[in-house]
Amino acid sequence: MKFLDLAKIYVKSGDGGRGCVSFHREKYVEFGGPDGGNGGKGGDVIFEAVNNINTLIDYRYQQHHAAGNGRGGAGRLRSGLGGNDLVLRVPVGTEIIDTDKETVLYDLSREGQRVLFIKGGDGGFGNAHYKSATNQAPRHYTPGYPGQEREVWLRLKLIADAGLVGLPNAGKSTFLAACTAAKPKIADYPFTTLSPNLGVVKLGGKREGTSFVLADIPGLIEGAHDGYGLGDRFLGHVERCKVLLHLIDGTDDDVVSNYKTIRAELKAYGGGLNRKAEIIALNKCDAIDPAEIKRKVAALKRASRKPVHVISGVAHTGVSDVLGLIAQKIKLPK
Repeated sequence: MKFLDLAKIYVKSGDGGRGCVSFHREKYVEFGGPDGGNGGKGGDVIFEAVNNINTLIDYRYQQHHAAGNGRGGAGRLRSGLGGNDLVLRVPVGTEIIDTDKETVLYDLSREGQRVLFIKGGDGGFGNAHYKSATNQAPRHYTPGYPGQEREVWLRLKLIADAGLVGLPNAGKSTFLAACTAAKPKIADYPFTTLSPNLGVVKLGGKREGTSFVLADIPGLIEGAHDGYGLGDRFLGHVERCKVLLHLIDGTDDDVVSNYKTIRAELKAYGGGLNRKAEIIALNKCDAIDPAEIKRKVAALKRASRKPVHVISGVAHTGVSDVLGLIAQKIKLPK
């Protein structure tokens, strides 16, 4: 299934049914009086967050959605049938955004969360509603009230506990495959990952039976916030993460420059990403000699003022230690 995290849709709630003008006609009843029923209410537009959907691709091919209209009233005080509600099911983590693409109207971040987005139009009154002591045979009715129309954007931000960031070919997909059952595409060229991937990490040892969700997003390059490479549009998928695992390619000559490039892009993107808890890992240590590892770790420590972990996703070196540290950061139970 193709991954899509942004879609524009048009929604309309149902129109209310018109009221009825009717008079009671029955043998031996000389003055039956008005008995026109009211119209039915139009259907509402409701958004619901569900767990069994992980993409907005369905809304790419069907952009117009409308709730059912209310039926008109009838004689013998029969009210019209209400219109069917329109329930739009979206993945957990979907934001409903106004047309300016900035104002977040609703954030569906929990499974089962429902939002009444726009209400359907009320039904009109029949002539029985207007009967009074001074107007015993009213011929007046009201038409149903029209529904509302809205144009909105849906934006999906994946729900994950931890996120992987780094330059292309830093080994993020390899790390995800090493510690989860996910099977991301892995190759020796940049931008192998073209859409976010999720994996569930199952811990062992003292935390046997506990798990957390790890998100891998496409690599960033310098100038991503200006649209270079794949841009920074996928960074929204790590906004909800509690901790970021910053992977740095140990085989690269200038690891400090690589680290600063990603930190600059996180800050330029905003959303508080540069203030999130960060774990730094020098990856691909199986491909470099110990002396070079020591030198690059020291350089990274000076630049970041944080601990630097030495790992290898291919050889599984240091992976379990980093996963345990992530579990501590997101405060999983021991």
